Amino acid sequence: MSRYTGPKFKLSRRLGISLSGTGKELKRPFPPGQHGPGQRKKLSGYGVQLQEKQKLRHMYGLNEKQFRNLFDKATKLKGIAGENFMIMLESRLDNLVYRLGLSNSRAGARQLVAHGHVTVNGKKVDIPSYIVATGDVISLRERSQNLSTVKEALANRNYLPAYLEFSESSVEGKYIRLPERSELPQEIDEKQIVEFYSR
Repeated sequence: MSRYTGPKFKLSRRLGISLSGTGKELKRPFPPGQHGPGQRKKLSGYGVQLQEKQKLRHMYGLNEKQFRNLFDKATKLKGIAGENFMIMLESRLDNLVYRLGLSNSRAGARQLVAHGHVTVNGKKVDIPSYIVATGDVISLRERSQNLSTVKEALANRNYLPAYLEFSESSVEGKYIRLPERSELPQEIDEKQIVEFYSR
């Protein structure tokens, strides 16, 4: 299954969350469609589980196969499967580049990584799904630090998660610890996703 490339605002309205993080998509707080609000039937238990899965999958921009493979890895770890899964999603290199403010969106961060602009511990990594370990240092290659998109994203950054450190002078960040569940997206009910895949 390929990555979703359709209209993002429509998708955000259908799922009921802001996929861009700005909230602009939800000015109309009802699903898209010509019949307007209040026309949708109540979701079944399966429908709720599927919707939670789709919310998280589209939030991080993964296709179904990648998403399922990462979930299977998370279930093999000690601890709560749903929380482990969300922590693994948050530990992806493209997501951490976005969280550090080097890009305005996860899609932009994925492109920065894929085009070879990002290094981890001084070595070029061009795999967006690379899982970053705690203590790893994420930075931009010297020739990439003056990219206008990066400068613009850093100027617009208004929040840095507590599990990351960032140095403005050297344009590099450090993944200092794993995030806690309270620091991850609150609009997601990961228990429903675990139930969806446990059927």
